[in-house]
Amino acid sequence: MSTEIKPFRIDIPQSELDHLRDRLTRARWAGQLRGTGWERGIPLDEMHDLADYWRTDFDWRAQEAKLNAFPQFTTEIDGQHIHFLHVRSERDDAIPLLMSHGYPSSVAEFLNLIEPLVNPAEGQAFHVIAPSLPGYGFSTPLSGPGWTMSRTARAWIELMARLGYDRYGVHGGDVGAGISGAVAGLDTEHVIGIHVVTDPLTAANTATFIPGLADSLNADDPIDKLILERMDSFHREGSGYLAIQNSRPQTIGYGLVDSPILQLAWIAEKFEEWTDLPIDRDLLLTTVSLYWFTGSGVSAAHTLYEQAHSSEWGNPGSAPQGFAVFGADETVRRVLPAPADAHWTEFERGLHFPSMEAPAELAGDLRMFFGAIAHPGRP
Repeated sequence: MSTEIKPFRIDIPQSELDHLRDRLTRARWAGQLRGTGWERGIPLDEMHDLADYWRTDFDWRAQEAKLNAFPQFTTEIDGQHIHFLHVRSERDDAIPLLMSHGYPSSVAEFLNLIEPLVNPAEGQAFHVIAPSLPGYGFSTPLSGPGWTMSRTARAWIELMARLGYDRYGVHGGDVGAGISGAVAGLDTEHVIGIHVVTDPLTAANTATFIPGLADSLNADDPIDKLILERMDSFHREGSGYLAIQNSRPQTIGYGLVDSPILQLAWIAEKFEEWTDLPIDRDLLLTTVSLYWFTGSGVSAAHTLYEQAHSSEWGNPGSAPQGFAVFGADETVRRVLPAPADAHWTEFERGLHFPSMEAPAELAGDLRMFFGAIAHPGRP
């Protein structure tokens, strides 16, 4: 197996851009029942607006240039082609930080977070390493079955070793939080700290997969009651996207790879439901475009299937843990297994995608958490 690390630059052929515009122009639209709205999925007028903008005004080349402004590389690990950003700070005290994105996302979610971490005006600086998860973006095609969070974590450990980093921190949200926890649990000798982001809805949604947790909650307690209501809502109304990918990823994959309208709706719906601060429309469409141009809708779905059928979840190990809770309320502490001595910060606004919703706040929390680890006792 080759361990070579090769420079990479994004350069989508013009023919692919022309094909996308043609498909959007000739889209066959589903009608919408009168009197219905978001409760049945992303509304028709919202989709028309997004698709028209994607077709006419969205400048992929400008977004491509923004991504290419950061050094990118590829390598092969465990038989899988891996793409990653590797942005080094000029600061001598910079900490290597391995950042893992989630679903339905990509390394584009870190576009507005990298600079405040690499070149901060004050506080801790970082060398940022941000891989595309196997089967996502330019870490395609997926080499085969078996790419669970734990297997991805082992690949990340190998990546950090190839880059020559002996001590490093990990950060993630959504699937990326699980991967980061697995890295910390598997590489205790080298991981100095794990920092994750969450929000009340994500915490409640995740709680639905924890055996026995619902039975431990008291429906007469107002906080527990709210958690149970959110868990029930996710189970009944919010988990359809996950259910089909956890069970039939290949079937939905045909549509995601063949129809830009479906791929757009599949992601845009979640960005709307899982945020409370506006995300720039160009950033949303950059993420959708990465899925479209790489055909990674189906392979990302396969990785969700793999995790749903895996019994290996890992644990966060012994390194210090940090939690940044966005849109915080009293429920998160009840369902999140955070140690009593964990770093814990709550933010009033933002939800599932804080690196896009509130990058300044997230960068500040990362600097605070890892700065305290690197410089204990410093005010």
